[in-house]
Amino acid sequence: MADDSSPNSTHKQNNLSFLGHLEALRKVLMRSLLAVSIFTVVAFIYYYEIFDKIILAPLKASFPTYEILCKISQKMGAIAPWLTDPEAACFDSLPLEITTIEMGGDFSAVMMVSLIFGCIVASPFLFWEIWKFIRPALHKKEAGKAKGFVFWTSVLFLSGVLFGYYVISPLSISFLGTFSAHEMVKKMPTLNSYMGVLATTTLATGLAFELPVIMYLLSSFGIITPQFLRKFRKHAIVVILIIAAIITPPDVFSQIVVSIPLIILYEISIFLSAMIQRKKAKEA
Repeated sequence: MADDSSPNSTHKQNNLSFLGHLEALRKVLMRSLLAVSIFTVVAFIYYYEIFDKIILAPLKASFPTYEILCKISQKMGAIAPWLTDPEAACFDSLPLEITTIEMGGDFSAVMMVSLIFGCIVASPFLFWEIWKFIRPALHKKEAGKAKGFVFWTSVLFLSGVLFGYYVISPLSISFLGTFSAHEMVKKMPTLNSYMGVLATTTLATGLAFELPVIMYLLSSFGIITPQFLRKFRKHAIVVILIIAAIITPPDVFSQIVVSIPLIILYEISIFLSAMIQRKKAKEA
């Protein structure tokens, strides 16, 4: 009769454990894919409403961000007319005509929008699946430290998406749409290029807003400390500026607008890391 403690037996147990992890990962991927697919199909069914109310909304002067900027400009102009034109940030329409130059360009854009919509709406469920997969590998104490992972990850991601959509996207679109190298140059951006700007600013900002969660987890596991974060604050700001330059269109104003909340989130990360360090000192 074979000894269960033999190296061969241990090897078989490790193999079974590894195969078990692969099976669990497969189920996570299948459930996640199913969730994204369901919301993608729903978005495809209502694609016209999504394009009219969401995707093409930043091209309209009635977009909330433009109206707020117009009101701010008017108030500043009323207070200090020598400093700024009251109508500087007000306009009736953007001088843009979105075009498609390829057969099937509309269809591919609809498919891309549907997929992105599906991923965003399903993101809380995706984060929940990720948490369920990694939780068994954590000790009880480590799992306790990561309590609220799904909630805060979802809140920060969706907040970043909304910030990118309502702040960065309209500012970028209005800047790039009104800037002209010469009056003889006509702006006729393609639907794909427009969608590229919108998708990049929303999704990338959503991911960038996950900074506090990442820092919290790293601090909980003792990988980083608040002293480390403070010491490399200047380096972090440079990295943030580089990230902002990558995820925004090539205009300085948009990069500054993105950098400010990311720097604030970095400072929040330092506060969270310090809070965790104080808690560990009390428990010691």
